Amino acid sequence: MMIGIVLAGSNNIFEVECEDDVIRHCTIKGKKLKSVEGYYNPLAPGDKVEILCDEETENQGQILELIERKNEFVRWNVKGRAPQLLAANLDYILIVTTPNEPPFRPRFVDRALIQADAAGIEPIIVCNKCDLLAKDDYDFINRMSVWEKIGYTVMQVSAKTGEGLTHLSEFLIDKLCAFVGQSGVGKSSIINKLDSSCVLKTGSLSEKYGRGTHTTTKGTLLRLTLNESLVGGRIGVKASIIDTPGVRRFVLHDIPSNELALYFREMHNLIGQCSFGMSCTHTHEAGCKILEAVHAGIISEERYESWQRICDEILTDSWAD
Repeated sequence: MMIGIVLAGSNNIFEVECEDDVIRHCTIKGKKLKSVEGYYNPLAPGDKVEILCDEETENQGQILELIERKNEFVRWNVKGRAPQLLAANLDYILIVTTPNEPPFRPRFVDRALIQADAAGIEPIIVCNKCDLLAKDDYDFINRMSVWEKIGYTVMQVSAKTGEGLTHLSEFLIDKLCAFVGQSGVGKSSIINKLDSSCVLKTGSLSEKYGRGTHTTTKGTLLRLTLNESLVGGRIGVKASIIDTPGVRRFVLHDIPSNELALYFREMHNLIGQCSFGMSCTHTHEAGCKILEAVHAGIISEERYESWQRICDEILTDSWAD
């Protein structure tokens, strides 16, 4: 028996990188792991597992047990009606967005930020295709500024020109991170630039809808050797990246609407201080500290509107269940 790290998996066959540096194709012994019942998928890239090696075939084995996770990044899979594991044991979650091509979707970013904070994973907002950013794109520029003011790290990069990739690389050294974003935002393109030996498939945008096409079909943990030009000429600098499939809508998991404000960083400290205490809905009540902060410009109107709309989505989805 030995310990391994899940690199990828589909149809309940998982690629596991083992302690002896052999990558084995493993199935789950007994077909179920008790600790992950109820999930759309039992394991995610980044999971540590205990395996039993096949005595006759070197590159095969069976997964006996999941080792307790440091953290997990999950979204609700609408089609499967179950939580879907995207990655585990992360140092950072990198939320990739663009000013356009595909169009900017700030509420997608807000949802991913909420899920990351709920999981205790530090998120970084990576704005790819910054070479396409127009000086008069005030909505995008303002939203970047708002996220920075409330404490999120925001990076502007371009996989096309290389801008910002040196700064990004410094965050990735010897870390395990996951890239999350809509289809077409350029996650695979960034990875290809970080490690020139990577040849991940990249896709084009739909001309009709301006949406990305799915090129990454399953989450995969990649072991990168960072491009020497990005790390000051150092040779053999490593990083581990989980490239997740692009999604068009990120649906939150296990966050009730009445707790959502706890995961908005600018609202968190105001919870419970309203005149109606924990019963305040933060929508109309006199003495609501969150509404007062919005009117005073302390909480941005855009983020407050995002909170309202995500609350409505949670209630609608719950009703649909």
